[in-house]
Amino acid sequence: MHLYESYELYDRDMSEPAAELPISDARDSLADVVSRAHYAGRITYVTRRGQRLAAIVPAELAEAIERAEDAADVSAARDALARIDAGDTPVPLADLRDELGL
Repeated sequence: MHLYESYELYDRDMSEPAAELPISDARDSLADVVSRAHYAGRITYVTRRGQRLAAIVPAELAEAIERAEDAADVSAARDALARIDAGDTPVPLADLRDELGL
């Protein structure tokens, strides 16, 4: 039996503590790391020279983050439209680019 097959025994609501893994080790054990994320809810930070580069997270968590970001974007857009409806003047794109240095 492969190591990742045993992860099916974990309860979906159970979450393992986050781990860090050097990128060279992650490359060698990617299937196991992904299975641990899926079945045990573990977040694994992939590192290079001790610096976190990326994270392998359960898909459900990434999807929840995306939904929250989308909701925040919709809320910000609604707030901006309400301010315009209330009489605020929109900022021209050229002015915004200048302000951001683009």
